[in-house]
Amino acid sequence: MTLYHGSNVVVENPKLVPQNRFLDFGYGFYTTTNKEQGISFAEKVATKRGGKGILNVYELDETKLCGLISVKSFNEPSEEWLDFVSENRNGNYNKESFDLIIGPVADDDVYRTLQVYSTGLLTKDQAIEALKIKKLYNQYVFSTEKALSLLKFVEAIEV
Repeated sequence: MTLYHGSNVVVENPKLVPQNRFLDFGYGFYTTTNKEQGISFAEKVATKRGGKGILNVYELDETKLCGLISVKSFNEPSEEWLDFVSENRNGNYNKESFDLIIGPVADDDVYRTLQVYSTGLLTKDQAIEALKIKKLYNQYVFSTEKALSLLKFVEAIEV
């Protein structure tokens, strides 16, 4: 499987770097299987931090996932996904940890729905229904060094 990571630098050897903000799936190295999404993230990072957008490309041997690391996978927005993302984005997640988390990404449009939900203007069911009609890309978040060791760097492409 090919995975992409958008940045403003080449990341041959991904590392877990402490974050100064709360993200969908918590602490980790974020990737996606969607090349266009990776390019979009690279452009955003370059705009914020300077430099040029770099699309880092990796290979992941999916056969190594089974039994070697703990994986949490969300196939679509669900009550469990909504709770997980909301708790992580609020910095309140303190339950089971995983080596790799896979699921829909909460982009800016999705994030607005999550904000409205967190204020109580939408019920959980209304938020999930609103999210199901949005085009959601995926993310693969490597949250341990053990999981990161399964990624093989392929190339970096300037975007």
